[in-house]
Amino acid sequence: MTAKPDTASQKNARSRMGGMAINSSSGAPAAHSAYPLFHRIVDPLDMSSVERRGQPLVGREPPKQSRPFGLKEAPTYRPTDDEWKNPFEYVQKIRPEAQQYGICKIVPPDNWNPDLAIDTSRFHFRTRKIELSSVEGGTRVNNNYVDGLIKFHKSNGVNFNRAPSVDKRPLDLYKLRKAVETRGGFERVCKLKRWAEIGRDLGYSGKIMSSLSTSLKNSFQRWLHPYEEYLRVARPGVQQQLEMENGGPLTPSPGPSPLKKQHQPTPSNLRDDTPAMKASEALHDSLKNGDAPVKREPVATPSENSRPVSTSGFTPVNSGGFTAVNAPPPASSGFTPVNMPNGSHRSSETGENTPKREADTPNLSTMTTLDFRPALKRQASDSSGRKSKRLKQDVAAPVAGSRVIQPRTVPRDRGSEWKTGDGCDACGKPEDQDKIIACESCDNGYHMHCVEPPLKARPEEWHCPRCLVGTGEFGFEEGGVYSLRKFQEKASIFKENYFREKMPYDPVLNCNRPVTEEDVEREFWRLAKGPDEGVEVEYGADIHSTTHGSGFPTIERNPRDPYSTDPWNLNILPFHQESLFRHIKKDISGMTVPWLYVGMCFSCFCWHAEDHWTYSANYQHFGATKTWYGIPADEAERFEEAMRKEFPELFETQPDLLFQLVTLHNPEKLQKAGVKVYAVDQRAGQMVITFPRAFHAGFNHGFNFNEAVNFAPSDWEPYGEECVRQYQMYRRDACFSHDELLATAAGNNVTIKTAKWLAPALERMLDRELSARATFFDNSQQAEANKSDNADLQSVKQIEIETEEQDPSDSDFICAFCKSYAYLSRFTCENTGKVVCLNHAGTFECCDAPEKERFTGVIGHRTKPGLQQSHKLHFRLTEASLRQVVNKVVDISRKPEQWAEKLNNLLEDDPKPSLKSLQSLMKEGEKIPYELPELPELKRYVDRCNEWVEEATNYITRKQQNRGKNNGKALRKSTAKSAEVEERERELRKVENIKKLLATADDISFDCPEIQNLRERAEAIEEFQLKARESLVQYKTKPISELEELVEVGKSFSVDIPEVDALERLVLRLGWHDKAKEYCKSAPTLKEVSEIIETGLKLEIPEHDEHLSQLRDLKQNGDIWESKAKELMSVENVHFAQLDALSKQAATPTMPVSPETLAQIDAILKKQREAQDRIINLYHRSKDAELRNRPKYKEVREVMEALADLNSKPTGTLDLEREQKRHEDWMRRGKKLFGKANAPLHILLQHMQFVETRNESCFDLKDQPRMPVEPASREHTPQDSQVEDGNLSSREVFCICRRSEAGMMIECELCHEWYHGKCLKIARGKVKEDDKYTCPICDWRKKIPRDAARPKLEELQSWRDEIPGLPFQPEEEECLDKICDHAQQFRDWMKQYINPTQPTTFDEVANFRFFLRKIEGADILLAYETNFLRHELHKWAPIAPEPPPIIEISQSTRKPRPTKQQKLMAQYNVDNPDDLPQHLRTKRKSDATPKSQSRLQPADTPHKSPAPALDTPSATVPPSLPTTIQPVEEESEPDHKSSPILDPALIDPALAGTSVFDPPTLTPDSPGPFTSYNDDSMFEDLTTGSL
Repeated sequence: MTAKPDTASQKNARSRMGGMAINSSSGAPAAHSAYPLFHRIVDPLDMSSVERRGQPLVGREPPKQSRPFGLKEAPTYRPTDDEWKNPFEYVQKIRPEAQQYGICKIVPPDNWNPDLAIDTSRFHFRTRKIELSSVEGGTRVNNNYVDGLIKFHKSNGVNFNRAPSVDKRPLDLYKLRKAVETRGGFERVCKLKRWAEIGRDLGYSGKIMSSLSTSLKNSFQRWLHPYEEYLRVARPGVQQQLEMENGGPLTPSPGPSPLKKQHQPTPSNLRDDTPAMKASEALHDSLKNGDAPVKREPVATPSENSRPVSTSGFTPVNSGGFTAVNAPPPASSGFTPVNMPNGSHRSSETGENTPKREADTPNLSTMTTLDFRPALKRQASDSSGRKSKRLKQDVAAPVAGSRVIQPRTVPRDRGSEWKTGDGCDACGKPEDQDKIIACESCDNGYHMHCVEPPLKARPEEWHCPRCLVGTGEFGFEEGGVYSLRKFQEKASIFKENYFREKMPYDPVLNCNRPVTEEDVEREFWRLAKGPDEGVEVEYGADIHSTTHGSGFPTIERNPRDPYSTDPWNLNILPFHQESLFRHIKKDISGMTVPWLYVGMCFSCFCWHAEDHWTYSANYQHFGATKTWYGIPADEAERFEEAMRKEFPELFETQPDLLFQLVTLHNPEKLQKAGVKVYAVDQRAGQMVITFPRAFHAGFNHGFNFNEAVNFAPSDWEPYGEECVRQYQMYRRDACFSHDELLATAAGNNVTIKTAKWLAPALERMLDRELSARATFFDNSQQAEANKSDNADLQSVKQIEIETEEQDPSDSDFICAFCKSYAYLSRFTCENTGKVVCLNHAGTFECCDAPEKERFTGVIGHRTKPGLQQSHKLHFRLTEASLRQVVNKVVDISRKPEQWAEKLNNLLEDDPKPSLKSLQSLMKEGEKIPYELPELPELKRYVDRCNEWVEEATNYITRKQQNRGKNNGKALRKSTAKSAEVEERERELRKVENIKKLLATADDISFDCPEIQNLRERAEAIEEFQLKARESLVQYKTKPISELEELVEVGKSFSVDIPEVDALERLVLRLGWHDKAKEYCKSAPTLKEVSEIIETGLKLEIPEHDEHLSQLRDLKQNGDIWESKAKELMSVENVHFAQLDALSKQAATPTMPVSPETLAQIDAILKKQREAQDRIINLYHRSKDAELRNRPKYKEVREVMEALADLNSKPTGTLDLEREQKRHEDWMRRGKKLFGKANAPLHILLQHMQFVETRNESCFDLKDQPRMPVEPASREHTPQDSQVEDGNLSSREVFCICRRSEAGMMIECELCHEWYHGKCLKIARGKVKEDDKYTCPICDWRKKIPRDAARPKLEELQSWRDEIPGLPFQPEEEECLDKICDHAQQFRDWMKQYINPTQPTTFDEVANFRFFLRKIEGADILLAYETNFLRHELHKWAPIAPEPPPIIEISQSTRKPRPTKQQKLMAQYNVDNPDDLPQHLRTKRKSDATPKSQSRLQPADTPHKSPAPALDTPSATVPPSLPTTIQPVEEESEPDHKSSPILDPALIDPALAGTSVFDPPTLTPDSPGPFTSYNDDSMFEDLTTGSL
């Protein structure tokens, strides 16, 4: 993709249809374009209808068996996921191979598939029209030549309507002209009689007419020869005129100086005496068939100074510089040729530099006629960035039977295109308006006497010499505005219709054969080279992504899309961290900002190289195949030469033709010219990369959508510099300043990697800049030397130089002549404001001042009084500053070389370099962030030296040797390779290794302090060996300390020296004997004796040695003592006397014992003594007469539990155990009273505390009778203040528990008291709203659920009376006192209500129920009170037909837990315990148990007999009640024992002999409602606390 700079002087192009701008293929007015394209909403593109990567429509790439013209395939690469991460690294990886082809294709990994980010319903674009036969260079030359030929004859009054025929075939006039030209011209061909040869070249072979040569000669002589002679004479003048309008020569100039203005004749001002004038007259006479020449009246030649400078009628693509993306667009866009020079004809009506078009000119039809048409112009497709190229059609209907197409058939209305007042383009004078004639082609006006030859009368059709010679202008016409969906429909219909009749019938498919890619490729090139074809397609090219949106997601629009920051995203790729575009200060549309391309079948892009010869990346988002042709950079010059040789006519007027995208050439012909051409097919989801200066072209096979952008790795920079030089030679606008890019890069943080490519570029820039400055100053000094010729210039100083601190804007440093950027220095003309680079400074005529004055910057009066002229030099950087910048980068780039130089100097200066110096260099190299070739080898060398030093250090320092030994020990313990490790360590400790190390140091050839230290160590070892041998012989005369010191010296060498081992063994033996003597006198521990014996055996002490024998005897005695001690400690009943004897025996000095065993014996003895003392103390205290002086039971229990650690029982233990058992028997009786016989002993206190808490509420004397009330709180649970308040009078209490309401509450229908559902064990699910409920207080038959038995107060008091006789203080005493005291206080208080001597009344029923409710809620049984109240209630408010039984005991209502034996019986399914297996049977306590007793009865449940009935007076008993009442156990089985408990004397002795039962007066009692709270929250039921 090639970007082109915007033109600042673009104008709206008027079509020849009344001056209206054409903006669509249908010729619709431009007014509609005022409506923004992005505001149009249409149906979106159906993405399932296009080929996309990963979709079913995209099949596998068909293998290419062979390509047309035998082209070779460019390489295709398929990177891995890791290679795909960094695009620049991957491109550099494939560059060595791919650059040889110029282009390559990259297929991304399968998981890389970005979605199209464009809204296809809003995406609209304008196309350009492409006629395939016009973009091919040969066809265009043919058309241009025939068009000029027709105009020439028309201008001379000859109607050239039909081309001559030879052998009944139209003659190709251009091929005839080329054939004659290549053979030396018309006269030479006639002389050598080569017309027959030419006929064979033109295809007239076989049987032809005998007059072929004559026909060819006559045709050439009549039609071509006059035109060729005219061109020979007129072409130099036209070219000179174009150069003057262009400001310089059209061809690259070898010198730096531009063309100076020369007063030479031009085709428009030729006079009688000129050869051109004479040739024109002669030709005119011959064309008139003998008519007299037209005589001209002499006219005055206008002076050159009076003629205004012609303005350019066509704006070149690269005029005015490149416009940034964010720059405002020009006011209008016009119809601009791509390839015309910087000057053209001016519109005489509006001053706009645009040609006009005939209104009724028809479009080209596909007929078998030659297309003789004028050079057509282009209309810009967009106002910013690069312009599209489009051949604008301007032809008339063809003449029947001829291959010649008339350029124009209807005379135009000249008045509508040329207005009165416009001057003559030849003389510049507006006089004689009626004598001004307009050219039929360019619309420029001329006086009839100013043209050549002068005209007396206005002809019907006339063309100026410039149009007859031709300027080579060419471009593309704008097409229509499309959405993607509409363009897809157009592309599909075109391709289908085109190939419908061209494909052969396939009998297998029973239809026409499908179109293949090879078919499309062959047909494309056939159409391109065939002038008879007029196929026209449209191409949506150079669509700006900034205005239309990019196909890739962007951070601004799609910040969450991961592809918006992907490095291969074409919006990100140009600004990669390694891209040189990061140093450009502006966005360049088409280079750094992607462009979009929408193609159809046969739409193409012509041969070109990228702007600034950069890399390019083209990604196809979706669609049909795009075929690319590439030519590598190595073949670029050969390609350019082949193109110039093939199309010299085009390059004659357009030397920069290859910088434009307007010309195709057949690859077959290029290959024949020796140019290597490669091809590759791009499909959806694939990317094509083009390399620097690689020419490429291509075409589309159908509807597709591509996106392209440029990028610039560092290897591009030399290409970019050369391209800028080419731009300067061809006077082409650059897109950016190459020098500014280098300066910006140098001003940033320069790394070595950057400096490597930047430093050479800066040095070349410095040399080029300083050379230009020096040349300018030389010319300036030479001009200064000539000041003496002019007296006015003698006092003028040298030219002024200004240094700028800030970068100027782009428009301020573009050379007016060569269009290059003058960034570092520029020459400005203060009069005209023109800027010139130093290469053209002074020589370029920027103003009227002479060259000498321009070089000196003179300020003085010139020809016009008051006009001052001045010139100035502007330097962006002074020479010193420029050198400083360059040297800084060069120094950075030379760091690797400087480091390598240091290394070489070090190695050359010293054959044995210092290791320290080498290490310092290595560290310095590691800090250099650049790949150093010598560094790896240096690292290996230094590592080898370090390994030597490390190994030598082990022999030099003892610390390292000890550390190695320790590591070896740990390794031997932790691994199974101890033998291998030991062997390796032994090898390392050999003394011969020191000599080997010294020899290795000489081989490595380096120097370090360790080498000298190792040599000294080797000498010291030799000296030690001599002393050691002497000491081994004379050891008896030497003290052992001296020998030990000698051994230490030997060990310090860190090597295995044989003498060291011998000395060490000798020292160890001597030391063993000394230690053995001491042990025999006072024996140490048994372990030490064993170790010294073992050491002696290792030292090979003789068996008969005296000390060894004594030590063995001591060890034997110690072993016997040890075994005896362990035996005594291991038995269950330890014999403390024997242990004490062993302890005393171990105290003797000659008995070696184990300290651990002795400590165990002493500990056992100590514990036994302490335990015995505590037991005796506790037993004596238990016999104290005062209870409070006796020990507490808890203390005794802890002491007895501590005895479990001892395997014996001290004296007095049995006595204490008996006392403990007696105390625990008392506790068991208490458990039995509370029904907890099977519970552990510690449960007793917990249950008593629970009972005490429960009774505190029930026996509260503040709780007085009251009228029935509803619970005051309707909350789920009562307030904490109500619950926690111990004063029951301040809160309402209910139920038998006498606590506040909570959970579900039930109201008795008789007494209207409310009860907790939890207390009565009534589940919520069993209660219905309409049910009636009678409480157990009102109806004695209702059972009150109880979780534990309730002992009688008398039994508890009796149990408490046993406490003084206990050996220990019980823990339950305090709680028992509280229980008994609270119950007795309540009983005493109840005496006033329970008085048998006083008759009761019905009014006391409520009180009786209240007190009975409190008594039933308590967890101890007040039997007398309970029976009295129950009978009184039955007496006055009977519910049951029979009176309540007498309650003797109150047992638990819970189902008893089965015993272990009962569980085993159920498990083995037996009824008799004797049937259990023998090992599971329990010892039976007694066989006197009655057989009638249930086998499943709990062991602690007492057996009771029925109590005797109490007689009551029959007169007082209602008839419905029995006369006797059977005393029964409350909710329990009858007891075998009977004892009356309703004795009034128990309450008051005065009531003895009275009866407590009186008949009540029965009154009906209204039933009460049943109520339930809607809450099942936890109820504080203390009854659930029993365990």
